[in-house]
Amino acid sequence: MNDFSIFEYLYRDAGNYKIWCSVLLAGRATPADAKIVKAGLDRGEFFIAEQIGVPAAHAMADGAKPMPNEDDHVWHEFSELRPAEADEIVGEPWGSVAELVARFGSVQRWDQRLSPHWGA
Repeated sequence: MNDFSIFEYLYRDAGNYKIWCSVLLAGRATPADAKIVKAGLDRGEFFIAEQIGVPAAHAMADGAKPMPNEDDHVWHEFSELRPAEADEIVGEPWGSVAELVARFGSVQRWDQRLSPHWGA
């Protein structure tokens, strides 16, 4: 049993261009942790990466798509919070599961102005 988890998410623009993202977290995520994250999502699936401090997919684009463009928006989609596989435990964790869960739990309202793509 390892003590790391993966927070996996996705950015899908209006043209359905997708960028998958994940961050390594210290600690083992529980179903209760995932429930708190899901409860904090807008419409049950969306969040603003900049508001919780995880890397925005826009910043991870490989250059194949110029950013921002008219299809871009501020929302990322939650995929899953799960135990990390051995080959995924590389480098330093972004933070801990507890930190991620606390950030989602503290969101009162998602603020689109926190993203550089707000109003783009």
